[in-house]
Amino acid sequence: MWLRFAPLRLPLRRRLQTAAVLQWVFSFLALAQCCLGLFVLLLLGEGWALAVLYAAWLYLDWETPARGGRRSAWVRRWAVWRHFRDYFPITLVKVADLDPARNYLFGFHPHGVLVAGAFGNFCTEATGFQELFPGLTPHLLMLPFWFKVPFFRDYIMSGGLVSSEKASASYLLSKEGGGQVAVVAVGGPPESLDARPGAFTLQILGRKGFIKMALQHGAALVPVFSFGENELFNQIPNPEGSFLRTAQERLQKAMGLALPLFHARGVFQYSFGLLPFRRPIHTVVGAPILVPKTPSPSPEAIDQLHKTYLEKLVQLFEDNKVKFGVPENKHLNLI
Repeated sequence: MWLRFAPLRLPLRRRLQTAAVLQWVFSFLALAQCCLGLFVLLLLGEGWALAVLYAAWLYLDWETPARGGRRSAWVRRWAVWRHFRDYFPITLVKVADLDPARNYLFGFHPHGVLVAGAFGNFCTEATGFQELFPGLTPHLLMLPFWFKVPFFRDYIMSGGLVSSEKASASYLLSKEGGGQVAVVAVGGPPESLDARPGAFTLQILGRKGFIKMALQHGAALVPVFSFGENELFNQIPNPEGSFLRTAQERLQKAMGLALPLFHARGVFQYSFGLLPFRRPIHTVVGAPILVPKTPSPSPEAIDQLHKTYLEKLVQLFEDNKVKFGVPENKHLNLI
């Protein structure tokens, strides 16, 4: 395979954009391991006292990821996130106003490989969430495993990431006075195994936990579709029933983590690497579905709201797909 190298002369802004995305990919793939290694080195070396103090702090702070986290407005407004946004670029699109007196559960679709749209829009202020939705505070739900890693947990919480366990979502959606947004990538890690250019497969037909949660707390449901999310990476072919797909699914069930074998471009060449392609992401936040508070919802009520949600999600996709580069003959594949 011939390598297609990047030009030697590039504007500084493009180099800054590439650097911003490079550090983001590193954060997803390797920062947790580096933080854990640093903690072990401190514990076994001369910094053992600092490690012990941090361990004591960790014990006292253990429940914070499930109780709204600890966001930092300063971190969310770092200049690096503006360069990250402009690399693709990422755009946040509002369909309807959202009343800040309510709490909301955003269903984010599709998961993609590294949920770039969800991160850029809801864990930073680079795309103007606060200006578009004044009075609302977004929290992106992430697997609880990552909040057990020393140092790394504090970094991801600073952007507004919180644990995806039920108690975490319940804490947000039960807040008096409203203004809280729990953002859930409904398809979860399994959906990332189908994330590739041109794919519109959503794992949602059997996923009703978020529907039940919305009913229990009377939180308005909002479908969110991120056009371009699946265009960022290629994947090694892994059709259903293949050896690779079977191994990935078994690993996901055992560890809770999916491992899509993805690739796109490199830093200095465009032919192969782990950096995403420069392709636009348009994240469209749909109109709210008002939900009556039902502390003990029946299976029938859950099924009916789930059906309504699917109808609104499909409508959101169909109404916006041509505008954001999806062919008219393409439709969602709900499984």
